[in-house]
Formats: sequence, C-alpha cells, structure tokens
Amino acid sequence: MAKKEVVQDIFNDIAPKYDLLNHLLSMNIDKGWRRKAMSCIGEQEKGCLLDVACGTGDFSIAAHRAGVKQVTGIDISENMVEIGKKKVGDLHLADAIELKTGDCEHMEFATGMFDVVTVAFGVRNFEHLELGLQEMYRVLKTGGKVIILEFSMPEHFPMKQLYRFYFCHILPTIGGWISGNKGAYTYLPESVMKFPQGETFLQIMRDCGFQHPVRRKLSFGIASL
Repeated sequence: MAKKEVVQDIFNDIAPKYDLLNHLLSMNIDKGWRRKAMSCIGEQEKGCLLDVACGTGDFSIAAHRAGVKQVTGIDISENMVEIGKKKVGDLHLADAIELKTGDCEHMEFATGMFDVVTVAFGVRNFEHLELGLQEMYRVLKTGGKVIILEFSMPEHFPMKQLYRFYFCHILPTIGGWISGNKGAYTYLPESVMKFPQGETFLQIMRDCGFQHPVRRKLSFGIASL
C-alpha cells in the first residue's frame, strides 16, 4: 500500500481514541505546544486560515479561539474529520470553522487564498513531503505565514536516551492497548525518526519557496515549531 493509504487506514481506525491518547501520552504537554503555535499568528494574519491534516479539529478550534475569523481544515481521514465536525457543532462554531476531507498534495483551493497555513503533527505523514509543502506555499497569500508543529527527537543526553526509550517501548505499548491498534503507535516513533530534522527540514522548506524559516525547539526538543 502507498503511504497515503496506510496513514488513512491508521487514523480512520484510531480516530475514536485519538484525542484521549494524544493528551495521555504527551501528559497534556501538547496543549501548551498548540498555544505556542497560536501565539505566532499576527493580528494581520487572522482573516483566513487553512489547517492541513486537521485531524479531530483541536488546532482549528484553537485558531478560532486565538482570533482567526474563518478556519478551514482538511484531512485524509474521514473518521477524524467526522469527530472534528461534531466538536465544532457542539461548540456552535460551524459558521467560523469548516472541516472536510481533503488531500494536502492536491488541494482544491485557489492560489493565494489563505493568510496562514498550519499543520500540527501531520507533515511527517505526507506521502510526498515536498509536494505537500509546495501546495501549502501555493495557497498561501504573498507575505503570509506557515506554522508547522511536529514531533522531533531530542539531541542531547540524557533526554535523548530517555525519550527514545519512552517513544520506542512505552508509548507503543500504552497506545496499542488503549486504541487496539499497536501498529499505529509503532508507526508514530518510526515516522518521527525517519523525518528530516532541524536544518535539514528548514532547507527543504526553502527549496519549496518559503523564505526565512526558523525552528524553535519545544520541551527539550520533543517537538519543534
């Protein structure tokens, strides 16, 4: 199977337990990471935002709460999107947030449509990384901003060793037990460790057209913004 199909099947399967496990396995640190990402949105960028790989909508909802007037979210997992739609509906935010199934590598949106494009914990799942980034660049207005939040690997002792043990042994066990899909939580550390880190990823962004990309390490390098 192509990576895109594998990712789609994984997230469709774990969708009912996804939010619970996100908060549990990160010990709720993920909420702070989202707040830091939202703080990067300037006042002039709060008109129209695209949330790529929106999942169950947490990042999209956070963007609206941060002052973004109109949020559109897309994800290849129908089950994740349906859960996100229910959240949005329960919060009575359907006029401000639209979530729908979509492919980040072939977006239906017009060129230069969005003030901000975000992706949280999803860019490493792109089947063709450069193509997904180029599409994000295409739909972004000139002078707009892309905000990418993604897992990364700590680089220094002892966090590097401690985190690798947790990530490769404890997380897959707990995630597999609760979700019923151990393969999904084995895929997670494997995908992070294969993903280009630090300056390598920044150079890929430059090659895709982005100017002045910078990296900010979060929580000793467990995540990067």
